[in-house]
Amino acid sequence: MSKRDQSTLAELIRALPEDLRRQALTHASWTEDRSESYERLAYLGDSVLALAVARDLVDRFPAEDAGGLTKIHNQAVSGVSCAEVGREIGVPALLREREPEGLQMGIPSDVLLSGERPVPEATEALIGACFLAFGFERVADAVVDAFETRIEHAAETRVDFKSALQEMLARRRSRVSYEVTAESGPPHRRTFEVVAIVDSERVGEGKGRSKKAAEQVAAEQALKRLGG
Repeated sequence: MSKRDQSTLAELIRALPEDLRRQALTHASWTEDRSESYERLAYLGDSVLALAVARDLVDRFPAEDAGGLTKIHNQAVSGVSCAEVGREIGVPALLREREPEGLQMGIPSDVLLSGERPVPEATEALIGACFLAFGFERVADAVVDAFETRIEHAAETRVDFKSALQEMLARRRSRVSYEVTAESGPPHRRTFEVVAIVDSERVGEGKGRSKKAAEQVAAEQALKRLGG
């Protein structure tokens, strides 16, 4: 499929059936049944995103070893990257539009959007919904196109965020530790959630298929928060 014929991720989202679109934009606090929230679709979308970018990297960098591909991949699909792409395709506005009228209970959209997780999670949920509606090949092309800038940046920089954070903190006479806060998924497809802690304060959160990958994402957030 040529780039000219390819639907963008934003176009696929606009074309979603209403039931999938509604679920992909429903926060868990807005419904009594968590299965009707975007959590399950976010879980699916995370895997679709990971596979789409992994396949692209294998084709794009035929001489790169597995370690190099992993570094690029972790950086390109991090929570920070998902948040940036989500904002570019209008996810915050979509969440505001989906907030239930006369919200009596649950978290208002403006409060949600002040946090770090809802935008990347909703972005993953919309990717999962598009996969169910349109199939992998069409969605994979749109996803790679949406994340193209992040893939190129990751390939050029291959930042070791943990080392960069450690070096910055050493100059400040501080240290960082990492703590696993949650594990989910079957044994062969575990997802880890990790927090980076500096001076007893949580300064970054990360999610990944391994503890090391999650720590890199948490370190990236910490660097941005601490001005590194």
